[in-house]
This record gives sequence, structure tokens and C-alpha cells, in this order.
Amino acid sequence: MSYTVAIVGRPNVGKSTFFNRLLEQRKAIVEDTPGVTRDRQYGIAEWAGKQFNVIDTGGFVPDSKDVFEREIRKQVQIAIDEASAIIFVVDVTTGITSLDDAMAEMLRRATKPVFLMVNKVDNSARSLEAAEFYGLGFDEVFYVSSMSGSGTGEILDAITNLIPEDNEEDQNSDIPKICIIGQPNVGKSSLLNALVGVERTIVSDIAGTTRDTIHTRYNLFQKDFILIDTAGLRRKAKVEEDLEFYSVIRAIKALDESDVCMLVIDAEKGITAQDLSIYSLAARKGKGIVVLVNKWDLVEKETNTARDYEKELKRKLAPFNDVPILFISVKEKIRIMKAIEMALEVYENRQRKVPTSQLNEVILKAIESYHPPVVRGHAVRIKYITQLPTAVPSFAFFANFPDDIKTPYRNYLENQLREKFNFSGVPVRIYFRKK
Repeated sequence: MSYTVAIVGRPNVGKSTFFNRLLEQRKAIVEDTPGVTRDRQYGIAEWAGKQFNVIDTGGFVPDSKDVFEREIRKQVQIAIDEASAIIFVVDVTTGITSLDDAMAEMLRRATKPVFLMVNKVDNSARSLEAAEFYGLGFDEVFYVSSMSGSGTGEILDAITNLIPEDNEEDQNSDIPKICIIGQPNVGKSSLLNALVGVERTIVSDIAGTTRDTIHTRYNLFQKDFILIDTAGLRRKAKVEEDLEFYSVIRAIKALDESDVCMLVIDAEKGITAQDLSIYSLAARKGKGIVVLVNKWDLVEKETNTARDYEKELKRKLAPFNDVPILFISVKEKIRIMKAIEMALEVYENRQRKVPTSQLNEVILKAIESYHPPVVRGHAVRIKYITQLPTAVPSFAFFANFPDDIKTPYRNYLENQLREKFNFSGVPVRIYFRKK
């Protein structure tokens, strides 16, 4: 699954409301005030059995001069360059504005599919008023009410028709694919260069030097894998407003291609909100994860500095924090080969298949020592466990009352699987089925 849809439009047309509806959760803040969406929101939407990435492009600064014209044009251009398809949202209650016209002119020149979504069409009178938007010159026009959900099925059908059938992320490839993700200027390109021993990418203190996602085949010291440098940020005279959007799209694309991601963070700055969002997205996609704390040589250390740093990091990464954490210095070449060894170990953990007989023997003993809670007078009994044939380690537990097994006990079973069979760094999925 590597299909990315960007939602663009001028302020206050309902982009975030539509984004929340696609993700079926209230992730983006929704207000009537223009300019509320400052951070780029992103997640995974599913429709008709297909998944795709969704990005809500707010991100302009309300107090800048001429912000609507300048900043929104930037967002549209980035979407045209980076996304697989674009949803252009307009507001039927205000009609076509000059900013809508300007955005439409840019989007008409795009080679990417553009879906014009006329929002807030929630009665027959507004349906008639919405007809004027055909004048913007787009073939794919949809009348939608993000608030009530009417019309969303039609636009989602049109999007998913463009997405090819998922081929399980090309799992036939035996070569591990490891991507390097993280904030600008934390040392991603330097890490790649240090690992391969050549100046494969340009390294500079200017955040945003790496423009393209770079794939490098590594075949040394009896190790064979593909490294993906995902900086993916355009070098500009002024990049502050665009950095996050570029890094988000490129990191998401790289996640889709990879088996394991190495999340690089700056030891002095710590993990950021965007790092945590990408981390949770990697977990949802079932990717293996290794956290690398770079520039550790610059940190003043005491006896328990590393232990306390790791403890605080795992607290922020919760609930999924069973991941290897390694303190490195790319500049001093400290523990960088250990980082690769860890990533390959996580790859092996992700590929691990546990025989059904061994799985039942070990986990049923753990269940006997701590039974599921009794629900409505019924004793919940788990009778059989098997691993499912999926790319991500997934397990089916067959029980007499599968719907009555709650989250705390699910967490207990996941912890037992991790403890007994070593799934460190890998998301584990558990399903309860009727026996």
C-alpha cells in the first residue's frame, strides 16, 4: 500500500472535518475560524478493502502577510509534486472565490488525478448552487457534506478505483529493506554515508538538502539489504513552512516500501510530535522499528544518563515501546554497525513463524496461570492458538466468547508472545475468533 491522497483547499472549507471522517476518528481540530490547522495531519483510510494514506494540508501561519495566497499555493504545489492523487475542497456556501480560481489553475496543469469536492452540500438548494463549480474545469466533481457524511462514498469509490490491488507489499523479495526516517538535520544522510563508506548523498547543515528518496544496496561483511534515505526535503532559501509536509510525505512513502524503519532522533532535542506520529503510523503499518539516538557524544553524561534517557523515551513511545533503542554518534562512527545488526534482528523477528504445536504448548500454559476474567457469569476459555499467514506477525486465539475478551487481557497475551518468542521491535496483531 503506497498510495497517498492529499486534501487541499483554502481555509475553512471543511478539509479537517472530511479528514476526520476518512480516518473515522477526531484527529484534526475542527473550528469555524480559518487557520486552525497548523500541523500536517496524516493517517490511514480504508475503503472497499483497500488502504491509502491521507494527508490534511493545513499548515499556513495566520499572522503572516498575504498568508492565504502564498502559503496555500505552497501546499498545493507540494501536493501536486508528491501525492498520488489530490482532493480539492471548495465550499458551496461561499461560491467560487479568487483563491479557488488560483488553486484550480495550478491543479488543472497537474498530471495527478484531481477530485473536486464541493463541500457542505446538504440539501437540494445547495445541490443546485454547487453546479457553478463545474466552471472550474474538472471532470471529477463530487457533492459532499463532510459533517453528515453524505456523498463521501462516491468520492471514495473513485479514489479506490485508481488504487491497484494490494500485492502484500511485494513480500516475495528476500532482501530486507531498511528505511532511515526522522526530523531534518538529525543525521540521516550522514548515517547512510557512514554505513556505505562513500558520499552517497549530499550532507549539509541546511535542513532539507536531500531532495529524493535514495535507495542504496548494501552488500558487505556478509550482510545484504537495501537502505532507503528518506530525508526527501527540498532545499529552499526559506524552508521552515514546507519542511514538515515534505518530510511527512516522503517518510510515509518510504515506510510503505520498507520492512524495518530506523527512526533517528537528535539526542539533545529528543523525540518530537512528528516523530511520534510517524512512529505510530509505522506500527499501524506493521513495520519493524529501531530507535537511534544520534549525537550522543554531545550529551553530558552521568552514571545513569543512558538508562534514564531510555526510560523516558519508552514512556513517550507507549503503548508500543518494545523496541530496541541504541545510542549512536554518526560523526564519531560510534555503534553505527550495531544499528544495522539491530535492524536485521528486528527484520528476522518480523519474519518469525512459530509452529502451531509450540505456540499452543507455551501460550496455553500462560493462559492456565492467568485465566481471562469471567464476564456475565461466563468463564471465557481460549482453546487453540495459531499464527496467521500474514506479513506482520498475527495470531488467532479461538475462544468460546471471543467478544468478551477485553484490552487488558489482550495486552497480557501480547506480552506473553513477546516474552516467549522474541518479537522485539515488531507490532504483533491478535485476533479473537469463535471456536
